[in-house]
Amino acid sequence: MNETTETVFVVEDDEAVRDSLELLLKSSDKGVKTYPTANAFLEDYSDDMAGCIVLDIRMPGMDGMELQRRLNEKNSILPIIFVTGHGDVPMAVDAMKQGAVDFIQKPYREEDLLKKIEEALEQDREQRKTLGQKQEILRRINMLTPRETEIMDRMIAGQANKVIAIELDISQRTVEIHRSRVMHKMGTHSLAHLVRMVMSVKDRIDAS
Repeated sequence: MNETTETVFVVEDDEAVRDSLELLLKSSDKGVKTYPTANAFLEDYSDDMAGCIVLDIRMPGMDGMELQRRLNEKNSILPIIFVTGHGDVPMAVDAMKQGAVDFIQKPYREEDLLKKIEEALEQDREQRKTLGQKQEILRRINMLTPRETEIMDRMIAGQANKVIAIELDISQRTVEIHRSRVMHKMGTHSLAHLVRMVMSVKDRIDAS
């Protein structure tokens, strides 16, 4: 399967669940690839992958939350839908704060999961479309004020709001306001997407 082909990547340690998800997705005419462990997916991962991830939050070895953290470090923009068991809602809420697009609790209705997957795939299409529009990314960057550009550079470098506030001698609340304006002007809700957008035009920025 071509990596740029839209695919639903299922990461689930339970073989029966994995097989039933594969059957469901294939019957819905969706490309699907399954992995029994988070490590197996991570070894296969590349920036070219398009689609979304359906990820079990609790797995032996590397769990879903750790895989999400590793993917965030790689600036992955693949939307993640977490599948959670009873009592995992607080973890799922935390995962949403870290960039997951949604979560669904077991047992779930197949149509509910398919709806969430379609929404995640649409988000991925939009994000990848944006990454291909370099002139538009440059236009958005040029809309930023000098202070917003400075904040954005520090966000991309991975600095936390508290660190940015201390180094620029401004309040953390002021950093949060600038950060919100950066995300709004750049047209994204995802830090990983912001990083990928800026990196895609870095050669043009450096040349200007």
